Amino acid sequence: MDVRGKTILVTGAGRGIGRSLATHFARKGANLALLDMNADGVNETAADCAQLGVVARSYIANAANEDSVVEALDQVTADFGRLDGLINNAGIVRDAMLVKVRDGQVVGKMTLAQWQSVIDVNLTGVFLCAREAAQRMINSTGGGVIVNVSSMARFQALRDHAAYCASKAGLDQLTAVMAVELGEHGIRVNSVNPTIVLTEMGKRAWSDPAKGGPMLARIPLGRFAECEDIASVVCFLLSDAAGMLNGLALPIDGGFHTT
Repeated sequence: MDVRGKTILVTGAGRGIGRSLATHFARKGANLALLDMNADGVNETAADCAQLGVVARSYIANAANEDSVVEALDQVTADFGRLDGLINNAGIVRDAMLVKVRDGQVVGKMTLAQWQSVIDVNLTGVFLCAREAAQRMINSTGGGVIVNVSSMARFQALRDHAAYCASKAGLDQLTAVMAVELGEHGIRVNSVNPTIVLTEMGKRAWSDPAKGGPMLARIPLGRFAECEDIASVVCFLLSDAAGMLNGLALPIDGGFHTT
């Protein structure tokens, strides 16, 4: 679809990939509903988008809380009158080993709270936002597009990341089910699977060659992804050019998944 004048909801829009996605679509002429728990961050993103000449409003909400999501989506519908696209970008990581062993003895373990916090945001949050967005798309426009931001963790068992890897693998399967169920209502659903993305946080985490070097060596293109790499693919998936793409989990990883 031509995104000019369309309403796109971006979750996790307060920084990083979410902010890049929002400003990318603002430059394309889309109006933005921006959701995040970080009020300062999401308000700053909204201001950046508004400077590009589109309508951009921020909504402070917890994607993992049903009441919060329903209230936010109700307000989006009231403010914009329609919803054409959803980008489920909100996600978190909580590094923890299943069990931590020292000198042959278990000295720690991942807590249920650590596990549940990741599942709540990365999987349940996507379910809630997609469910509520789909209802409003069907009622207001009779169709739309949902893109779920997953991860290369779908292809890789990452040490210390059991909850994150499980949530992203589950997210891709959830995407497939959404595509099957919502396709008959004119709603396409796909996911994207980025490699390491050089957000400000990503740069800090992976700038050390000792940590980033081995991962970089597995990427045939020889570089990590930039935020704009993600935004351009998501924009394509939201366009009419991708009109027959439904239920895909699309790697944006420079070929990492092939190694």
